[in-house]
Amino acid sequence: MSTPFTGPAITLTDDLAAATDALVVGVYSAAGDGASITLDGGVPEAARGPVAEALALLGAEGKAGEAVRIATPAGSGLGATTVLGVGLGAEESVTPEAVRRAAGVAARALEGVAAAATTLSSIDLAAAVEGAILGAYRFAEFRTTSAPKKATLGALALLSAPASEALAEEVRGTVEQARLTAGAVALARDFVNTPPNVLSPGEFADRAQRLGTDAGLEVEVFDEEYLDANGYGGIVGVGKGSSRPPRLVRLRHVSGVDGAKHVALVGKGITFDTGGISIKPAAGMEQMTSDMGGAAAVIATVILAAQLGLPVDVTATVPMAENMPSHTAQRPGDVLTQYPGAGKGGITVEVINTDAEGRLILADAMVRACEDEPDYLIDTATLTGAQMVALGTRTPGVMGTDDFRDRVAELSRSVGENGWAMPFPEELRADINSRVADLANVSPNRWGGMLTAGVYLKEFVADGVQWAHIDVAGPAFNTGGPFGYITKGGTGVPVRTMLAVLRDIAQRG
Repeated sequence: MSTPFTGPAITLTDDLAAATDALVVGVYSAAGDGASITLDGGVPEAARGPVAEALALLGAEGKAGEAVRIATPAGSGLGATTVLGVGLGAEESVTPEAVRRAAGVAARALEGVAAAATTLSSIDLAAAVEGAILGAYRFAEFRTTSAPKKATLGALALLSAPASEALAEEVRGTVEQARLTAGAVALARDFVNTPPNVLSPGEFADRAQRLGTDAGLEVEVFDEEYLDANGYGGIVGVGKGSSRPPRLVRLRHVSGVDGAKHVALVGKGITFDTGGISIKPAAGMEQMTSDMGGAAAVIATVILAAQLGLPVDVTATVPMAENMPSHTAQRPGDVLTQYPGAGKGGITVEVINTDAEGRLILADAMVRACEDEPDYLIDTATLTGAQMVALGTRTPGVMGTDDFRDRVAELSRSVGENGWAMPFPEELRADINSRVADLANVSPNRWGGMLTAGVYLKEFVADGVQWAHIDVAGPAFNTGGPFGYITKGGTGVPVRTMLAVLRDIAQRG
């Protein structure tokens, strides 16, 4: 296992006259035709005019995603050799997400630069840190002759001039929390980007155990013999076709706070998905290395909860399996029994399509999670292609109990991960009735596939538990070019959504 990505070294500065290779400044788009661009408020007054003029001469307009680099104008008083202007859009509508994206753009534009400073931190400190680290992210563990020619940005100084030691301590705390948050997202990306021949269910479980133990979590790993003996029919059934057997990992953060709320997290951990006997088309199948993106995010989130010392109890229940076709694989038409735990367990399921395997392993894990009697349950998965049909590749679909679903979706949007609340039309439930068992794992109706998968999972949520299901089939893996702070490959979505929810529960209950 490679060393986790940490990003550029982060320091604080109040001296923009100090020598450095580059200075990152935010550029606001012009308010009207013929108007000049303006710079963020962290740029010294004496430098604002010369820098803005030089950037404008090279075509800077302040649009989101824009990056324009100039030689530092003489007499500006800045110590940087160059200035990089990054677009923020209109000043009156700039959000933390706009800062996060601009910081990510800057980090990519400064590849190979040893040291830089930024004024974006004067707009939003945490967003500037998160964006810079995640924009600089790269996964190079398996590169040899094609290793990147340029190093990532080496060090970044954040403009900060707190007026007192108490404020300085608050700033340092904000930076550290943002650094840990970005590190958790990077960890989830690392898991997703690790090739499936390396990240088997067993190896995934071993890595989760090592990282969880290092973070002070309580960790349990259950092997295939335990799962079979204890009736985890969904996990065992999906894993039957592979020579690399399934696992179930449980990681628990105990806050030690009296009366703390208990949140259960469940993530789909299919380390590779061929579709099983209902095999997928060859084109694009290599992207199914990302089918454990939900599990990656859940593991990273519970570790982050421990690192931040969140005053909420968190238990992650993570099923891991490889979905392969072989003479031992489950068949379409087979009937399995989901985990017979307390509450809604022991349901029999007719497997109509072996490529609808994610809901089978999630159902087992959700029933087990509900045995702990949590106040809230969040599951997340790269579950359905229908999510991308309905919402595209950057918008997670959020389903569940109405109030909690809406709360999760709103918090997701507040951190820039764009979750969108989706309904459970009552007529979809009849579509998963089986001819021979309690349920079928897919509907004969091709419409509303994302919602039908959610309706299936709803059958396994214990009464009284507030529940949200986050489908990240598209958002967890970027198949296109980088944008903002999102790099190609694993994105780490929805780590920051789940963190925001945990913080909100800790604060509001």
